[in-house]
Amino acid sequence: MFKILDKKLLAPSIYMMEVEAPRLASAAKPGQFLVVRDDEKGERVPLTISDFDASKGSVEMVIQTIGASTMKMCEKEPGDAFADVLGPLGCPSEFTAMSDEQLKSTRFLFIAGGVGAAPVYPQAKYLFQRGARVDVIMGAKSAGMLIYEEKMSKVCDNLFICTDDGSKGFHGLVTAKAKELVAEGRVYDQAVAIGPMIMMKFAALTLKELAIPLTVSLNTLMVDATGMCGACRVTVGGRTRFACVEGPEFNAYEVDFDEAMRRQTMYRDIEGHDREDYIEHHKCNIR
Repeated sequence: MFKILDKKLLAPSIYMMEVEAPRLASAAKPGQFLVVRDDEKGERVPLTISDFDASKGSVEMVIQTIGASTMKMCEKEPGDAFADVLGPLGCPSEFTAMSDEQLKSTRFLFIAGGVGAAPVYPQAKYLFQRGARVDVIMGAKSAGMLIYEEKMSKVCDNLFICTDDGSKGFHGLVTAKAKELVAEGRVYDQAVAIGPMIMMKFAALTLKELAIPLTVSLNTLMVDATGMCGACRVTVGGRTRFACVEGPEFNAYEVDFDEAMRRQTMYRDIEGHDREDYIEHHKCNIR
């Protein structure tokens, strides 16, 4: 059993949970993910690692209540436990293989959309602590949907906030802000975009025009996280790849985003039905 140490509501339907997992915390690297199982009969739910502390022996994850399984998970409180927390899984971010000297001479741009701020945070933190220059663009529908803003501001040189409705920061899309930064004369050696699939698609189109290498994370495609179910199959560079075992990060300019978006919607109706059924029969207070 994996004890829940802390729980916070970050935004409507979005929770942070800190779990006691010493071995996972000591082995985790930026870019990797874990799998949580609520109980012995629970669904395997892949979640990106949003932070880890080897000295404390804990990991953090951010959970958005989309279906019945995530709603059930978020009903738990500190002191409760998950049956399984498996990880770290997936390939670490490529920059973890670079030396500190190489990182110090590299300028990174991160583009985080919505819950994508959670997996961006440990990457920005890793790089910033090693002397790399890091700028982060964080986008959300409104100010109330922003997460990790305070934490992110401490692990980057510049944090730029964007909201669709203009309630905070730049009024507009993260891609428009990226164009603006480059037009101002900022130069980036590498970029990473994590968030909704449609956001990553347009980030790829925009940054390709700006001639900036871009990596994206396809973590939202994963289901069983072992490569056996085939749900996370995606075409990258003309080849079929599995996001869970060969990713979740790939060269954005090689990803077939249209195929990935079609695959992502395959179980949406079933998931929605299960969510409403769970709310009706369990008197769930989580939304």
